Amino acid sequence: MAEWQRRQWLAGSLASVAAAGCARRRTVPPVRVSVVRALTYSQQLYTLVRRLISEHRLEVRGKRVVLKPNLVEFDPSTTINTHPLVVHAAMEAFREAGAAEVRIAEGPGHRRNTLELAEAAGYFSTVPRFETRFTDLNLDEIRRVQLQEPRSKLRELYLPRTVLDCDLLVSLPKMKTHHWVGATLSMKNLFGTVPGGVYGWPKNILHWAGIPHCIADLHRFFTRAHADGSRRPALFAVVDGILGMEGNGPIQGTPKPAGVLVAGRDLVAVDAVCCRIMRIDPRKVSYLNMEAPPGRLEPEGVEVIGESLESVQTPFELIPQFRSLRL
Repeated sequence: MAEWQRRQWLAGSLASVAAAGCARRRTVPPVRVSVVRALTYSQQLYTLVRRLISEHRLEVRGKRVVLKPNLVEFDPSTTINTHPLVVHAAMEAFREAGAAEVRIAEGPGHRRNTLELAEAAGYFSTVPRFETRFTDLNLDEIRRVQLQEPRSKLRELYLPRTVLDCDLLVSLPKMKTHHWVGATLSMKNLFGTVPGGVYGWPKNILHWAGIPHCIADLHRFFTRAHADGSRRPALFAVVDGILGMEGNGPIQGTPKPAGVLVAGRDLVAVDAVCCRIMRIDPRKVSYLNMEAPPGRLEPEGVEVIGESLESVQTPFELIPQFRSLRL
């Protein structure tokens, strides 16, 4: 009898282990990410961005939308910032979709004179009345928020009211490599929501707290429910991969044409698709691993609509310490 009981117990234990293994392997349903071909910065962008909003059924009528480009530094010999035509196309598309307000907002980590940087990058000449539509997040009014289960050394953040009070925050990054985290895309672009007036230039406190960990903390803050019931803006991303940057990005790299826009509601999935376009393995990018649900970083974890990944893949050059990320 004792031997029979032992075998029963062993069988039950093995079944429990197998069930636990299956639970760990269980993946979330795939989410949609759009990839559209765009070879140049032309008037075609206005049609393409309207198409992206329609594909993802963004309901913005009567809502407040904030567009967050990547506006970092200006060097006429290379490409660093989100192209202003992409930003203006997004602004017009959301206005046509019935948004009550569409603002452009950024908190650059290097330049303190943000309007001077925006003018050099072509925003004033491309976006009509840019100065009346723009908020410098480095100088905006702020509110203290708590971080849930933070990955970094931080337990709270001060964030701009313009970002906290909007209904939809649209990350509009440039597709680039990055000399500290490998790739900088829609999640890393959230760094610009953190005010330099509090955290310094170039957001020194975030660097001390751990850049990948702070990227994960910011994404988690915007995407997870909060115990106090406070509202957070929804997220959407449109990545400017028409002319990206490879090598020693995000500032000192070289231009790299990829000829695409990549868009979606799930920033982890959007960035995973961008990585695969750049021939970077998203499973090896630390901040994506921190935030991805099971299976999201696998090819089957995303439903790509539009162009196939195979047709648009363009290997981006990586600096030596990140060549292990190569897909």
